[in-house]
Amino acid sequence: MERTLRARFWLMASLVVGVAIMRIIPHPPNFAPVAAMALFGGAHFDRRGWAFVVPLAAMLLGDAVLELLFGWGFHALMPVVYVSFAAIVSLGFLLRRRRRFVPVAAVALAGSTLFFLTTNFGVWAQGSLYPRAAAGLAACYAAAVPFFGATVAGDLFYTALLFGAFALAERRFATLALPKTA
Repeated sequence: MERTLRARFWLMASLVVGVAIMRIIPHPPNFAPVAAMALFGGAHFDRRGWAFVVPLAAMLLGDAVLELLFGWGFHALMPVVYVSFAAIVSLGFLLRRRRRFVPVAAVALAGSTLFFLTTNFGVWAQGSLYPRAAAGLAACYAAAVPFFGATVAGDLFYTALLFGAFALAERRFATLALPKTA
């Protein structure tokens, strides 16, 4: 059992890091793997601590590389972004026993929506782009709507990639599969 857990951990961590590297290569705006990494971590890592640490550390490492290479990895909205991804890890906990297509897709959409609502609220709360009034908040959300489609598409694509790759690996390699419990 210990060998199985160790093999699962390293495969899951490798998948998360591999997807995190995809953040660094050019991609369409907002079509990114980060929410999928967070959701996957919450759904698959057996220890809740690792569920948060691995995807968020991979994201932080990716941000550091983006900062070094391009000068835009770190920004003022980072605390809001990281809190929203930690919340998406928590959404992943809902999938621990229900890793079927419909629940995974529904929770991925919930994660996209959560990210949209929290990060755009953070942009508005900073007060530098929109007035701190209801009209400013509405304008902030309205300006972000065109980016939401790419966020949803990226989240669904990378969620399918991570969950699908791991499910295939579990079926192909018996040492990765957890024993069935009654």
